[in-house]
Amino acid sequence: MDWLTEPLRDVGAVRALMAVFVMGATCGAIGAYVIVRRLAFIGDAVSHGVLPGVVIASLIGTSILIGAAAAGLVTAIGIAVVARSGRIREDAAIGVLFTGAFALGVVLIGTGADADEQLESLLVGELHDVTAGNVVLGVITSVSALAILALLHKELLLTSFDRTLASAQGYPVFALDALLLVLLAMTIVISIQAVGIILVVAMLVTPSATARLLVDRFVPMLILGSVIGALVGVIGFYLAFHLEAASGGTIVLVATALFGLAFVLSPTHGVLAHRRLRHARHDVVAPAVDRRAGHEHPAD
Repeated sequence: MDWLTEPLRDVGAVRALMAVFVMGATCGAIGAYVIVRRLAFIGDAVSHGVLPGVVIASLIGTSILIGAAAAGLVTAIGIAVVARSGRIREDAAIGVLFTGAFALGVVLIGTGADADEQLESLLVGELHDVTAGNVVLGVITSVSALAILALLHKELLLTSFDRTLASAQGYPVFALDALLLVLLAMTIVISIQAVGIILVVAMLVTPSATARLLVDRFVPMLILGSVIGALVGVIGFYLAFHLEAASGGTIVLVATALFGLAFVLSPTHGVLAHRRLRHARHDVVAPAVDRRAGHEHPAD
């Protein structure tokens, strides 16, 4: 029991636990859209695109999270605008803006940005640096994002599965795309403190990918992905605390392990389920073949 209660004796650890819970739940929910709309590359681009904002914020002495939020929003909207032109495909727009923003961040670091420890913690994640303000910002962002997903569920779902029909019915497809990218950017910003810029895309993809192996419909996938995200965040936090390991890497490893279990053991889509289905089909087909063979070549 001490294993569970020991971290709760420290105020900083409690803040960190709250942060990973909020981060995991939000990433798991919006990750459902990342999976069905194949936005993983965009998530990776936005997560790396926040780097120049982080460095600029460090240089001028303001909040690093504010800088990350500003850069993330600029990157997300830039991708949406360039991809909308039609002349440049979305993957090319992502590649251009992603590498350009990241290169700018690298150049700015070389100019002598201070607070190297803060920058390193945002690259790989450091829960010990979570403040009360970070937790409040995370909760506000999470509640706002989940509320928007709920209010615009029908519109976002339609544009995710049939953009042509959504456009024909008069839905503002570009605005909905831009809104989803903004929500994605804000989710990334509240997550980088826990798992870091490098690993945040894993939390956007892995919990929802795990849920996709376990359920077939979108809404259950969204809910289960949120639950799984929160669960792996809490488990990863406890493991990192007791093993004195890197929090970001530990959380992502827990998420990856859970995905591996679902990939093998899922009752409908797992490896073992597919093998049982193949064996069952073989058992049904083989007797029928034997009966036909016996009919064509009756015994003397």
